[in-house]
Amino acid sequence: MNKRFSDLRRELDEAITYADFEVAYEVAERGLDLAHRAEDIGEIKYFAAQFAIIEEDYLKAIEMLDDAIKYNPHDGAAYNDRALCMVDLGMFEEAIKYFNLGIIAEPDFATIYHNKGWLLNKLGQYDDALKCFETALELEPKRAVTYENMGDVYLNLNQKSQAICSFQKALKVLDPVYEDIKEELELRLADIMRSI
Repeated sequence: MNKRFSDLRRELDEAITYADFEVAYEVAERGLDLAHRAEDIGEIKYFAAQFAIIEEDYLKAIEMLDDAIKYNPHDGAAYNDRALCMVDLGMFEEAIKYFNLGIIAEPDFATIYHNKGWLLNKLGQYDDALKCFETALELEPKRAVTYENMGDVYLNLNQKSQAICSFQKALKVLDPVYEDIKEELELRLADIMRSI
């Protein structure tokens, strides 16, 4: 994959992860423009799907992501985003299937392990969620949101000291631009520490 597309996708992933939809929209526009100039149909479909995701038209996004996968079957991000759309539609088991297909297609893509772990945590499959988060962190050790979600799993397992450690790691690697996330994590840490 073209480095410029990779950089845009990383930027888009971060914007969506932290719910900065204005930035996500702008990055998707840049990606779509670049894809059109490169005449890359797979990338055109991928970036076009991002607008449908931002607008919460998940069925339309799934159609576009299926097209993106058809043109680039090794696009883990397209499988990942398709799975997330399925989660938003309440199709959890099918979403797991698409996360797994994405892992097969692009096994070194940390985001897909993270998102699969997030869903497994929501489904109460804590041990499997932790394995996914550990793999995501092996691939991308400075991924703050993964440490945060790992902390959530540890809280669900009532392992508060492990949760504290995960939240502290999240704070350590969190980009300072996300001051509101930092404050939220600090409040959560303080609450946990008071409960011990």
